[in-house]
Amino acid sequence: MKLAMVGDIGGTNARFAIWEDDQLHSIRVFPTVDYASPEAALLIYLEDLELQRGDVGSICLAVAGPVVGDDFHFTNNHWKINRPSFCAELKIDNLIMVNDFTAMALGMTRLREGEYLTVRHGKGDPNAAKVVIGPGTGLGVGTLIRTGDNHWTALPGEGGHVDLPIGSPREAMLWMRLMAGHEHVSAETVLSGAGLLLLYQVSCALDGIEPTLKSPVAITSAASKGDKVAAAVLEQFCVFLGRVAGNNVLTVGGRGGVYIAGGVIPRFVDFFMQSGFNRALSEKGLMKDYFDEVPVWLVTAEYPGLTGAGVALDQAQV
Repeated sequence: MKLAMVGDIGGTNARFAIWEDDQLHSIRVFPTVDYASPEAALLIYLEDLELQRGDVGSICLAVAGPVVGDDFHFTNNHWKINRPSFCAELKIDNLIMVNDFTAMALGMTRLREGEYLTVRHGKGDPNAAKVVIGPGTGLGVGTLIRTGDNHWTALPGEGGHVDLPIGSPREAMLWMRLMAGHEHVSAETVLSGAGLLLLYQVSCALDGIEPTLKSPVAITSAASKGDKVAAAVLEQFCVFLGRVAGNNVLTVGGRGGVYIAGGVIPRFVDFFMQSGFNRALSEKGLMKDYFDEVPVWLVTAEYPGLTGAGVALDQAQV
């Protein structure tokens, strides 16, 4: 019997694994810059596992961007995929490509105890949609809908590129400075690793402060050590995330809950837990009571996107 494989390919790294019995095996991470194509990286992966071309029958790849047709061009690296060429090169029978946050959302259905933290308590509506949002290299947003017993549908979308919501005079002034340097100020403009640094820079400019911190890691580290400027910027970051997440809850009826994924928030968990995120999430005027029982979880699982690609593969073969 041929093997099944999954992959989660971002701008910096490609993660591959064997998918068997609802589990990930033989996980490997490949820097995309080191390989001419995904096929080249996968051939090394197969070689590492002493597998041959043709040993893998099906593969599901989670890719960053909208998936349409047989051709996919990555926006944050030099790779591209043509479905017929890919399958011929690796002797694969079936290639499934899904949006990376479609896979991330499906990965939420396989979270185990210890792979998430409760940010906001609530009963949640088990029949309602769930929102998955994740600041990382960019800002991913997905919607998870139950469509049967142990069967879920993840709606693909590009919710990270909605307009950045403004909820205070200071936020309006920050937006004006952001707008001066960007054609469109999206949620992702601020809610990403690079966005945190940009938010710090425009905040310093607004307050007439010389910016001394040069990276997102430096900002989160300084904030944790009591730097008031860095802490105020990180607080604003959390508030913006709450506003965007709350907007998505209202838009899709996401009373089933909100999952926060991505690589940024886990860098400052304690700060985030005490931040204004929860206040901003439900700060929706006449609709504030809509959020009374909406739970929020922070995902700490290491490879939820890969797991979600496995779920997508299983559901495609049912």
